[in-house]
Amino acid sequence: MEIIPAIDIMNGKCVRLVQGRFDQATVFSDNPVQMAKRWEDEGALRLHIVDLNGSRLGSPQEIETIKRIVAAVRIPVQIGGGIRTLETARIMLDLGVDRVIIGTSAALDTDLAAQFFDKLGEHAVLGVDARDGKVAVKGWEEIIDEDATEFARRMSLLGARRLIYTDISRDGMLQGANVSAMKRMAEAVKIPVIASGGVSTLEDIRKLKALKSVGLEGAILGKALYAGKLTLREALAEASSS
Repeated sequence: MEIIPAIDIMNGKCVRLVQGRFDQATVFSDNPVQMAKRWEDEGALRLHIVDLNGSRLGSPQEIETIKRIVAAVRIPVQIGGGIRTLETARIMLDLGVDRVIIGTSAALDTDLAAQFFDKLGEHAVLGVDARDGKVAVKGWEEIIDEDATEFARRMSLLGARRLIYTDISRDGMLQGANVSAMKRMAEAVKIPVIASGGVSTLEDIRKLKALKSVGLEGAILGKALYAGKLTLREALAEASSS
C-alpha cells in the first residue's frame, strides 16, 4: 500500500487544519519546500499537496510554492485546491505536477467532470470529501445533498480513474481512520481508492492495508507525521510488510 505524506499550504507556510476549519490552523513549517525534501529523503514515493486558500477561493493561490516544490524533488506530486477549470489543471501539469485533484468542480458540474477525466486521463484524480456521508465542496465550507458513495460511483462511470476519499470528521483529529467508510467506498467503485483523514497509527495502516483486496491502494498521512504520532519510515515499513 502506498503511503503519501501531505503538505497543506496556506500563505506560503506548511499548516494543518482541524476538520478543515480555517480558524484552527497550526503552522508546522515556514518552508514547505524543505518539508517536501524531508519526506522524499525519508522514503516517500509521492507527495500530496493542498492549496488551502485555493480550495476556498476557487483558483490556485500557491503556484510559486508549488513550482519550487516540483523543482526540488524527484518524486511525483499530486495537487488539489482550486482546480476548477481545464486551463488551470493544464497549468499545474505544465509545472511538472503529476496529478491534479478534481473535487468541487466535479461535484457541481457533471459535464466539466467528464471533460477532466476524458482530457486528462490518469492525471486527473477525483477528490471525494465527505462530512456525515454527504459531499463537501469549496474548501469543505459547503455541503451538497449527495451521498459521497453515490457521487463516487457516478464519477467513476463518467471516467474517473482513481479517487481520494477524505472523511472530514476525522481529518486532523488523530482519532483514527474511518475504516468502515473506506471499505464501503472501495467496494462501491471499480477504481483504486486512496484513504485520507485521521490515519494516525500503525494499526490504522494495518487495517487499511487489509482493504487492498477491495481496491484501496494507498493512504495519505498528515497531522500524525507533523505531530510525531508516527514516523514516515515506520508508516512505510508497515505498509510494505507482508
